[in-house]
Amino acid sequence: MTVTVKSDTPVETPDSVTAALGRERSSAGLVVKRFLRHRMAVAGLVIVVLMVLIAICAPLLAPHDPNRIFDSFEAAPSADHLLGTDAVGRDVLSRLIYGSRVSMSVGVGAVAVYVVIGVLLGLLAGYYGRWVDLVIMRITDVFMSFPYFMVILILVSVLGPSLLTIIAVIGVLAWPMIGRLVRGSVLSIKQSDYVQAAVTLGYSTPRILFRHILPNALSPIIVNATFGVAQAIILESGLSFLGMGVRPPAASWGNMLSEAQSITVLSSQPWIWIPPGLMILFAVLAINFVGDGLRDSMASR
Repeated sequence: MTVTVKSDTPVETPDSVTAALGRERSSAGLVVKRFLRHRMAVAGLVIVVLMVLIAICAPLLAPHDPNRIFDSFEAAPSADHLLGTDAVGRDVLSRLIYGSRVSMSVGVGAVAVYVVIGVLLGLLAGYYGRWVDLVIMRITDVFMSFPYFMVILILVSVLGPSLLTIIAVIGVLAWPMIGRLVRGSVLSIKQSDYVQAAVTLGYSTPRILFRHILPNALSPIIVNATFGVAQAIILESGLSFLGMGVRPPAASWGNMLSEAQSITVLSSQPWIWIPPGLMILFAVLAINFVGDGLRDSMASR
């Protein structure tokens, strides 16, 4: 006896797959068009790209070795030193260029760490629910109850200040927000017909999570990660300013600012502290403008 099973779930045909791909491409194209209409976001993107290129090409762009000590201390800007020298006699422009490497590395590295942690935990909490969701969300609450900056200071002081330590500490502590965002998106998406059909067809859990659910939850992840880069740059600058970040002689915008703690430097030697301050300001503003543009363009989908 032959039994015929009827299913209301539509079978994917080559034509339907092609149509779905076409819809995804048109949606992505619409997001790009909306983003390009956001002038401040486009300007911010240009600035971010320029800073990334400066960081990559630092050895080619820097006029001097950032750690080379010249015989002119706290010298005003001149033809030999376009932004002058600091209290030790090092070229400010060269250190400014190399400092972009630290800021970009911390911003991208820390965000990459906490996005991976937050996305994985958010997917598991939202998809499985029940006790898995309960345990992960209580852990999230514990992490969010910590005084964030103070915990970072303590951990960096215990582990020792370095670039990798800062990236790891920020990444491990900053995941709860994106974990909550992903969990909320998954709770909504897993009720969709295509996810229920994938479960009915017996697809594996990793395939459902990473092929069917995660791509539809990317919008809040991308926007949150963009703003997170700016926050990580500010955190690194603050830690370096306090002497708990990248240690001299390595160049960092934060530890360059730490030299401007005297009235003499603030009042009569602006070339020492204004350039790194402006770089931090421009980097954070540019990244935030990009985040605003992405949020507006994706929210309109």
